[in-house]
Parts: sequence; C-alpha cells; structure tokens
Amino acid sequence: QLQLVESGGELVQPGGSLRLSCAASGFTLDDYAIGWFRQAPGKEGELVSCISSSGGSTYYADSINGRFTISKDRAKDTVYLQMNSLKPEDTGVYYCAGIGAGYGDLLKKHYDYWGQGTQVTVSS
Repeated sequence: QLQLVESGGELVQPGGSLRLSCAASGFTLDDYAIGWFRQAPGKEGELVSCISSSGGSTYYADSINGRFTISKDRAKDTVYLQMNSLKPEDTGVYYCAGIGAGYGDLLKKHYDYWGQGTQVTVSS
C-alpha cells in the first residue's frame, strides 16, 4: 500500500522549534516532489513549502520568511520540515503530499498521495 506518514507535530511555545517528518511507505520518493500544506482553523489550506524530486529545488511561502527549512533524505525516503521561530499563526494541521512530477505545485488537487496530518499548536 502506498502511503505517506507524518510525525513530529506537538504543542510548542512561541519562538520554539519543531521538526516534522514525512516518510514514504510502499514507494520511493525519487520520482516525487513533496509539499507540506498547512490547514489552519477557518482558513484555506496553503502550501507552506515543497521540495523537488531531486531535492535540489525548494519553495517557501512568503509567510515563512526564512524560518523553515525543507530537506530530503533519499536513503530513508523521508522529507523533513524544520520549523524555527514558531509563531501562533503557524498553528494548524500539517499534511505532506506527493506529486508524481519533478516539482511541486501550489494546488492541492494536483497531488497524488496524502498523509494523515500532524497537529502543530504554537501557544504559550
């Protein structure tokens, strides 16, 4: 069965850090770009970051402003999202999604596989 499994979300204080993981099961990420989407309460889901299938190209939403870093471990078929200087507005469910293309896409409908999501809450 082909699936993506996220982990790493939890409650953290403003200014803190978290590392989210997205592990592929049943397939290799060599041919897939991976995106991280954030679903905040009452808001449309947005693409926060994505990484190309080769790992050589990355994208970040303007709201991230240098605080997050996406990376890919090809040996482990895992993508990471290192989140630093977290703010309350970063709160939401974070989903990773795979698209069978070289590069990610802003639109959720273009992605082929989705994880179950991991909750990130930034609050004091």
